[in-house]
Amino acid sequence: MIRPGSEAELAEALRDATGPLSVRGGGTRGLLPYGTPLSTSALSGITLHDPAALTLVAQAGTPVEEIDAALAKANQRLAFEPMDHRALLGTEGTPTIGGVVAANVSGPRRMQVGAARDHLLGLRFVDGEGTVVKNGGRVMKNVTGYDLARLVAGSRGALGVITEVALKVLPGTETCANLVARGLDDAAAVRAMSAALGTPFEVSGAAHDPHAEGGPRTVLRIEGFAPSVAYRCKALAERLAPHGGWEIETDREAVRAEWRGIRDVAPFHGEQGDVWRVSVRPSQAADLVARAGATRAFYDWGGGLIWLLTAEGDDLRARLGRYDGHATLVRATPETHAKLHTLQPEPLAVQALTRGLRETFDPRGILAA
Repeated sequence: MIRPGSEAELAEALRDATGPLSVRGGGTRGLLPYGTPLSTSALSGITLHDPAALTLVAQAGTPVEEIDAALAKANQRLAFEPMDHRALLGTEGTPTIGGVVAANVSGPRRMQVGAARDHLLGLRFVDGEGTVVKNGGRVMKNVTGYDLARLVAGSRGALGVITEVALKVLPGTETCANLVARGLDDAAAVRAMSAALGTPFEVSGAAHDPHAEGGPRTVLRIEGFAPSVAYRCKALAERLAPHGGWEIETDREAVRAEWRGIRDVAPFHGEQGDVWRVSVRPSQAADLVARAGATRAFYDWGGGLIWLLTAEGDDLRARLGRYDGHATLVRATPETHAKLHTLQPEPLAVQALTRGLRETFDPRGILAA
């Protein structure tokens, strides 16, 4: 395994590479591409945290838990609450901030505050020819020309190896509460969640589990200062009365624990089968699940994001046919990943753009992704 201890060593390793490299941070996000392992774990440490400027800069191999702990001391947080894949995928290791940005990993709050790339102020990376590239900055008001940082975020290492990221952070929340409805069918739950997200009450999470213990459970999250949370919960429950009866749960630690489970897709932990992540318009969500033939379904983000558990090797994309969205194969055997592809096949025009970008940043094709 190649484990560079500095950005300069990483650049040298990339320049000297003669075959494909399999880039990894903590190795927690499942199937790794073929090639010589290259780890960024030694590029670790928070290099800047300015609480007053709501800014944090860290090297790519810095564990997310280290960043969370440092931010908590200042009553701050990574507002996009990146998912921890370990329990779902059965992996070990420690999630790193470089891996989070490379895969654009986010959580249930993304529909309110955005995904990981939306909090990215800038980054440094080394491209496939060993050239160090810096884009963006360390402040929120920054003009730097092409926004390469957001292009690299979510590229899964195909354009370069991230060495440092600068992130916008946000203040922590004083408290939180849930609004819960029980017994709604999928279509009714999607309508209720969509209605809630369209109100001015700043719903920061919406999820529906049709197979929850005790029957279907639809949950909405409200966060902020305690008086505001209490008011908004009551007002939202009244607004949503046409969609069913709503209970208010105010145990802060229990609410936070439930949303960690929603973030990490806890209903599928320990369950056999392939796991798919499907993005779709909420209006199409219930119909799509009905024809998916899945063993189990779980709705996040008002129905716009659906997690599906299917039989091993099942071609979900073929079963769903054409719809406005895409399906990502998150957990399966290597053989199934190779056969069905992890990511939704791109239209020809997008394939051409992707190929052009890869040829620009990695002309030798050494960055496997």
